[in-house]
Amino acid sequence: MKRSFYVVSENPTRIYLVRHGETASNVEGLFRGRSDIPLNDNGLEQARDLADVFRKYPFDAVYSSPLSRAMETAKAIVANRPIAVVSIPDFNNIDLGEWTGRPKSEIEKEYPELWEQWITVPEELVIPGGEKIMSVRKRSFEALQKLTQKHSGGCFAVVSHRAVLKPLIAAVLNMALPFFWRLHLDTASFTIFEHTEKRGYVLTCFNSTHHLKKYVIEKV
Repeated sequence: MKRSFYVVSENPTRIYLVRHGETASNVEGLFRGRSDIPLNDNGLEQARDLADVFRKYPFDAVYSSPLSRAMETAKAIVANRPIAVVSIPDFNNIDLGEWTGRPKSEIEKEYPELWEQWITVPEELVIPGGEKIMSVRKRSFEALQKLTQKHSGGCFAVVSHRAVLKPLIAAVLNMALPFFWRLHLDTASFTIFEHTEKRGYVLTCFNSTHHLKKYVIEKV
């Protein structure tokens, strides 16, 4: 009796979702939002570690949030490659409004009810002057779908932020609410999806940090 196996004949599209390297604000426990903060020394080293591990991958394109910390990470990845980083506004960090650049301990005292939402169901939180996580989820996923079609059968990377990549990954996996605190992404980590028309998006690697010479536990 012959056994039959399901074989995917089409070449998958390989997608690398990369969180930027460390900044001073990560170390200090500040809400970053759209503050344009550069990488610190450790973040620059992390970006070089990413470049080293990605050296063997033939990216067709590398896309990035327009903020410096993401662009610096992306530029390290494309160093010595015949491609340039393409900035995409839909991968920009969440707008945190009045919380931008402020210590988390300060926010907890000043906005106790909103803080409670942040640590329990941040998907429902409306920060004064800010953007909702579900809006970030929608814009980032729509952008990713367009790039997946554009690079069908190819390989590309997106460098962005924790508060963008977590909603984006949740959208790709069709995760139900609440999802934000069920996912953890380290600085300079990467997550890999493969996409085919028959299977859609398949998660093959999550929050990989094996390439980092110095692993840092971030304050969340």
